[in-house]
Amino acid sequence: MFFFYGCLLAQPDSLFIKEKKQKYDGPQWLQVNNASVDLSQVSFVNWNSGGTNSISGLLGLKSSYDYKDKYFVWKNNVDIRYGINKQEDRGTRKTDDLIEFNSNMGYKPDNLSNWFYSARLNFRTQLANGFQYPNTSEPISKFLAPGYLFFGGGMEYGKHIDKLSFYFSPITLKATLVLDEDLANAGSFGVAPAVLDVLGNVVVPGEKTRKEVGVLITNSYEMEIAENINVKHQISLYSDYINNFGNLDIDWRVDFDFKVNSFIRATLGSHLRYDDDVKTSRVSEITGDQEEAGAKVQWKQFLGVGFSVDF
Repeated sequence: MFFFYGCLLAQPDSLFIKEKKQKYDGPQWLQVNNASVDLSQVSFVNWNSGGTNSISGLLGLKSSYDYKDKYFVWKNNVDIRYGINKQEDRGTRKTDDLIEFNSNMGYKPDNLSNWFYSARLNFRTQLANGFQYPNTSEPISKFLAPGYLFFGGGMEYGKHIDKLSFYFSPITLKATLVLDEDLANAGSFGVAPAVLDVLGNVVVPGEKTRKEVGVLITNSYEMEIAENINVKHQISLYSDYINNFGNLDIDWRVDFDFKVNSFIRATLGSHLRYDDDVKTSRVSEITGDQEEAGAKVQWKQFLGVGFSVDF
């Protein structure tokens, strides 16, 4: 027994020290899914200032599937949202509607570089019909009317590419899809409208696809500005080489995420868009009919509190 104890004392100290496990930095796939529900509600009973009872809800589903190694990055994500609002004096109205898919591939020639040769694909459309309320008899948008497809290649900079990205693509294809016949004949969302005879009959149907080739610049940045408060900025600038080069299509989002605990959080978002091909309309003071009013800045703001779970 004394011999055994003496042998143990003679052993190097390394036998009794647990080595720290090395962090794996090899090729790997990472999948993250998130489902969320945001609700807001207001009720009035004998409220002398007046008001209307209402309830709003927003359902969201996000899924990402990403690959990363020392030289190659491939990020894929799907974002689906649908929101409605109901007030007691009027019917249900849509407040948000989105289907969006992104796939971004990047390759850097060496492990020290922060520049990537990059290719990007973006597609977005909506789930349900959209209306210019209170008129609910004539949809102004539908599923795949419009649908937007961007595809191109260029260079992307990102030291920590998940948090900071700057992308420049000198050649990007933009395709606008309007697969609904009525909207295509009306020339909605920039497609060529139908040719009509003197009686208003369609002689040549409207085009259902509009193709553009231009330059695309994007920038995204995500940071924690305080404990449990994150902000994410995303901006996209696109200009067509052929039609009005220098006239920018703008898509800019700023989202604040306030985390209460693992399941409850609040969000505050701002979304600004400008697309010269998306024209607005107004009622003519002379004829009383709808007439074109040109393109205008589109802006949406959202504030919600709800539940969020990763799975």
